[in-house]
Amino acid sequence: MSGAREEIIAVEPGKRGGRPTIRGMRITVYDVLSYLASGMSHEEIIREFPYLTEEDILACLSYAADRERRSLAAHA
Repeated sequence: MSGAREEIIAVEPGKRGGRPTIRGMRITVYDVLSYLASGMSHEEIIREFPYLTEEDILACLSYAADRERRSLAAHA
């Protein structure tokens, strides 16, 4: 999944303050994670933002899990 995630999640210094975005669009990983945390289902997110895919949402979750893993490893 990390290879696919790396093709989906990008950090561009001039876009959205350098936050990770999805496929170069203006929607960030944080945006998607916030929608999920608020209780939206994958289907609701895709219905609200039809340019997003299930793979995009899973890439955001994978990205967040990897950052958490790295954070824990740095503090071990």
